Amino acid sequence: MSDKLTYEVLAEAFIAEGVEKHFSLSGDANMYFCHALAHRNVEMIHARHEHCAVAMADGYYRATGKVGTASTTCGPGFTQIATALTMAARGNIPLVVFAGDSPTNASFHVQYLDPGPLTATTGAHYINIRNMDRLLDNVREAFYVAQHERKPVVLNVPVDFQRKPFPHLVKYRPSSTLLPAPQRLHPDPRMIDLAVEEILAAKNPIILAGRGAAWSGATQDVIELGDRIGALFATSLLGKDQFDNVPFSIGTAGAFATTRARELWAEADLVIGVGAGLGHYTTEGGYLFPNARVVAIDTNPRGLFQGLRVADLHIRSDARAAVQAILRELRKRNHTHQGVRTNALAGELATIMKTPDPQKFPPRPNVVDPREAIRALDEMIPKDWEIVTGSAHFFSIALTHLSGRDCRRYHVINDFGAIGSGLADAIGVAAGKGDGKVLLIEGDGSMMMHIQELETIARQGIKLLMCVMNDGGYASEAHKFKAQGMDTSEAMHGRGNLEGVARAFGLRAATVKSLAGLKTLLDGYQAGNAGELWDFHVDEEIPSALFRRVHFGQIV
Repeated sequence: MSDKLTYEVLAEAFIAEGVEKHFSLSGDANMYFCHALAHRNVEMIHARHEHCAVAMADGYYRATGKVGTASTTCGPGFTQIATALTMAARGNIPLVVFAGDSPTNASFHVQYLDPGPLTATTGAHYINIRNMDRLLDNVREAFYVAQHERKPVVLNVPVDFQRKPFPHLVKYRPSSTLLPAPQRLHPDPRMIDLAVEEILAAKNPIILAGRGAAWSGATQDVIELGDRIGALFATSLLGKDQFDNVPFSIGTAGAFATTRARELWAEADLVIGVGAGLGHYTTEGGYLFPNARVVAIDTNPRGLFQGLRVADLHIRSDARAAVQAILRELRKRNHTHQGVRTNALAGELATIMKTPDPQKFPPRPNVVDPREAIRALDEMIPKDWEIVTGSAHFFSIALTHLSGRDCRRYHVINDFGAIGSGLADAIGVAAGKGDGKVLLIEGDGSMMMHIQELETIARQGIKLLMCVMNDGGYASEAHKFKAQGMDTSEAMHGRGNLEGVARAFGLRAATVKSLAGLKTLLDGYQAGNAGELWDFHVDEEIPSALFRRVHFGQIV
């Protein structure tokens, strides 16, 4: 029999799984577990809101590739994390949430809630610990499922159960000993032959690369394939920048595509998706390339995704392995093709890629053009920094005006379309990286939703640069109101004093109404060792190109 209490055994099992940082908000049902972690040299990052603790664990995984862990107390502590769990489930983020539960031996408990149904609703996996003999198996299963199935897992543990003596000797085997070794999945030669036949028949091909292409190391092979078959290059949003400075790149597919790119998409007769989901936003609901045959290369191809028929031909394969196999077959057949490539088109596309939104707006006093603000940050922030963006009107400017980075350095917090999570995710990214090279671009409305976490940044000594695109309200709703000729006042609330709030929490901060002094601000941030917030007062009258096209019906 062990001489330890169960919560101590649980903590040691988490540590055996490789947990080095843990995000939590302590309450009655998880405080003993957190105490045990802290006293075993796990770095504890104490959030001010349960949602934020789980979102921080989400960001930690994005930065490190390690399973993020968080903990909450029971009842109202658990219900707060429903949004963060849903985000993680839809983003395929491996997390383990230690959910302390109300005591099983209580005749009444004011915080009682059955976490199972709520967990199921979010898409997360649920494990309910009720048997001491299965305790360590349950922990191992939680980490195994999180990694193998790439999803969040809730491990539910009643507090009275945690405080019992552990009745067995502790011999824990971590999930890493059971996980299959990473392997490169090679394609079926028959499917490669079919893909080659599609290529031979095509006159205007486009290759659409997602983040999966980058993860597999396929980007250079994709470029070689495109050059051989005369294809244009595009990426999904999550795969952005893979073809920066590559001739015949037409940018990001879907909602962020330029007018000229849309014309080229409409003329495409073959689209080859490489490591891209080809979902609703990437394909504009299936209308972006209506005349094209589609070949999808994916390790887990889906015939139906986000309500859409995905492709005419599916190749189950690692991206690099499939592209190299196609290239080998094309070389055997000595096949090359020019497609729509001309020197004139290359020059035209190069110009467009440098000016994603050329429309001029008259400058207004004491505010900056949000497009120019993002351009200035893009030029100034080193390319090896991690970039985190929240989700709102501003992000359609940020993600079209940032360029030249490895797509894996972009962390777009938009898997559930929920604003208010960028700050917490960025804290997790910054905690994971530990070098201060993290830029958060967030909106003022989103920042206000969890602004209490600025205190977490100051208290925990997290170095993170936060740039708020402050338009004085909820610009997404304001521009939609305006497009319909409606009063925008219900969506505009004033800019507030974010600099003052950040300073009150103990951070360095500045209000930015001119772009002239940004380099000095950046030098100060880099010389320090603390978090910093820059409050950009941006012109609320300037809608993004996306909004002008979709909501105002403009050709941009």
